[in-house]
Amino acid sequence: MSPTALLDRVKGYYHRTPQFLCLLLIQSLTYAAAAAAAVADEEQRPMMSPRWAAGLSILYTLLYVLPFYLSSATRPSARLSRDAPSVIRARIRLVTISSVVSAITTLKFIAHGRPIRDLHALRLMGCWPLAPRDILRTLLLTAILFAGPLFEKGAVEGGWQRWVRGHELRATLGSWIGWRNYIAGPVSEEVVFRASLVPLHVLARAAPASIVFQTPLYFGIAHLHHLYEYRLTHPHTPWGPALLRSLLQFAFTSVFGFYATFVFLRTASLPAVVLAHAFCNWCGLPRVWGRVELDVGRAEGPLSLPGTAPAEESGKTGRGVGHATDARRRRPSVAWSVAYYVLLVAGAVGFWRGLWPLTDSPNALLVFGRVEA
Repeated sequence: MSPTALLDRVKGYYHRTPQFLCLLLIQSLTYAAAAAAAVADEEQRPMMSPRWAAGLSILYTLLYVLPFYLSSATRPSARLSRDAPSVIRARIRLVTISSVVSAITTLKFIAHGRPIRDLHALRLMGCWPLAPRDILRTLLLTAILFAGPLFEKGAVEGGWQRWVRGHELRATLGSWIGWRNYIAGPVSEEVVFRASLVPLHVLARAAPASIVFQTPLYFGIAHLHHLYEYRLTHPHTPWGPALLRSLLQFAFTSVFGFYATFVFLRTASLPAVVLAHAFCNWCGLPRVWGRVELDVGRAEGPLSLPGTAPAEESGKTGRGVGHATDARRRRPSVAWSVAYYVLLVAGAVGFWRGLWPLTDSPNALLVFGRVEA
């Protein structure tokens, strides 16, 4: 090649280089933008579809309840009470299996398709960190709500003396009914309906309000089968009152589910909701009408105060529906009832005011609708 031709080629490269560099830069930026969009889309895409989350929630609910009806040892009947020790033991075994299966299934879905950071799955299921501060604050909030019933149990009935001596705890956990109501029931139900079920909807990126107010309905539905059991053991009770009883049970279990789910999302603490569940089971539904009463056979309360009279002398029944007048029940002075209802209202107000500050936690799964996990 002659020197003149070589010089002309170099000049051509020189003149075309800016165009080439511009095209290369534009193409590189285009590829980079497409890659960034793909990464952003992948991060925003839910790890689970809402339909999958709803389907697994239904499956968990059925898995928790249906095994009761597959064996004669756990199947309700007119001759076999659900409170029989043999039935309780068999049902505890079944719900333990259901809880383990549900928890492992959720764990598999959390781990599928993405690298899991250290303890990420345990955090999403409320098992880590333990956060004793969140547990104590949740118990305090729940106790504030039940200020009235605690006053009735502890002060009016003198239960505080049994609490201090440990008699109440030993008596409660010394029976299979107590073990079911305060240990096996709260643990298994919270593992299934909070630790296993709620993370599915978090992975589906459901709205916080949807998680708080819809997922507990599975928890409430899981208790509707008690209508069938009640009809078997109370065949002479009309359908109307029996159905009303089950609807009320569905209502208050769902309401508790709203609270437990809210606390779980705000604290990511399974122990907190388990203890709150056991505490609510122990307190029961609060009295909303009638005067406070004492059981003479066990109460150590203010029996000697002026104004205390046998219930049958007053001609009025006591607490709620189905609590018949009993010669062994006494009514303290009306001042104790006034104090109870004042504390009941004050507890409800204090609960509402403390709901957000006492559940504030750095471990929260959701913050103002943004998924933290």
